Amino acid sequence: MKKTDEIIDIADNYLLHTYNRFGIVLERGEGVRLYDIEGKSYLDFAAGIAVYALGYGNERVNKAIKDQLDKLSHTSNLFYNEPSALASKAICEATGMDRVFFTNSGTEAIEGAIKTALKYSWNKEERDDYEIIAMNGSFHGRSMGSLSVTGNRHYREPFGPGIGHIKFAEYNDLDSVKALISEKTSAIILETLQGEGGIHVAHAAFIEGIRRLCDENGILMILDEIQCGMGRTGTMFAYERYGISPDIMTVAKAVGGGLPVGGFLMKESVAESSMVPGDHGSTYGGNPLCTAAIAAVLKEYKDKDIVSHVREIAPYLEKRLDEIKSRHDDITDRRGLGCMQGLEFNHPVGDIIKKCQDAGLILITAGANVIRLVPPLVIGKEDIDQMYQILDSCI
Repeated sequence: MKKTDEIIDIADNYLLHTYNRFGIVLERGEGVRLYDIEGKSYLDFAAGIAVYALGYGNERVNKAIKDQLDKLSHTSNLFYNEPSALASKAICEATGMDRVFFTNSGTEAIEGAIKTALKYSWNKEERDDYEIIAMNGSFHGRSMGSLSVTGNRHYREPFGPGIGHIKFAEYNDLDSVKALISEKTSAIILETLQGEGGIHVAHAAFIEGIRRLCDENGILMILDEIQCGMGRTGTMFAYERYGISPDIMTVAKAVGGGLPVGGFLMKESVAESSMVPGDHGSTYGGNPLCTAAIAAVLKEYKDKDIVSHVREIAPYLEKRLDEIKSRHDDITDRRGLGCMQGLEFNHPVGDIIKKCQDAGLILITAGANVIRLVPPLVIGKEDIDQMYQILDSCI
């Protein structure tokens, strides 16, 4: 039996079966490539689901993690530590927000954002029937709160009723949002660019309209930038493209350079009228190890000007994807921003994904019929050309 089969057999016998995993055992990564336990190389256009924005083996991030591991990896939030202080300053400066709470994941960041909004509203008038407007087609996570604002019944129904008082509007339909607003509306939550729901870009009039509705009605605007943030769309955060700013936002994935970390951020006006000691907490959130990684990631983004590179390389990625679309009648659309792109087919794409893996290219889906491309942001034209050749032949 090959070592691959041995590892898969152990995993299948002991891990809870909540993932339909591919039959590959990954062992290491370098740059934009992954290598399995048998030594096969894969060009990675998934980046651990938009996590490894700086590619695998980034020296600055790895050194920061290793150095901090030798010092201290955990203290609890009963004490201060230098990495979390420096990371908090860096992420607030990068986002334009004023306060941050560090979490262990994106779904925890959404939980905190929801709690902040509800506490903010509670402080205005103590009532337990405040509502949140979310979007159909959205994906915010799988914990109970984040699942409750995820606009896909398939994910929610087995775990109902959820946290309650959630209403769903149509993405890019401002009138559908207006129709749901009442005196009980606490917040409107949405992804600035929908990822799992099929790579759907927000129209400027939609985002700007929601910002205006929130201002006019005293409602908080929550933007989920967990996947589309951190330079992926060609600005540091996707909302910058629209000239607006949220009241609360969430980050995760790329911000930790591969370590499990996220955060929810807010304006000072929200912070001073919402959370107080005892309202929220996390044993591991903001630990020195993960926040050392955050600080190193943000410094690398700045020194390497990662956002400018995305703006330079993205038009070439779009051009090559448009060429693929023009060659295959079963591709019905190409959409996205920057290095977050989707190809929509008129049929399921699972077979194509598997063929690409066999040929040395890792891709993922966004729904049954959309191929999602979220590569490391450090890709070059040669990587895009190789992706084109493999994907075109596998289609």
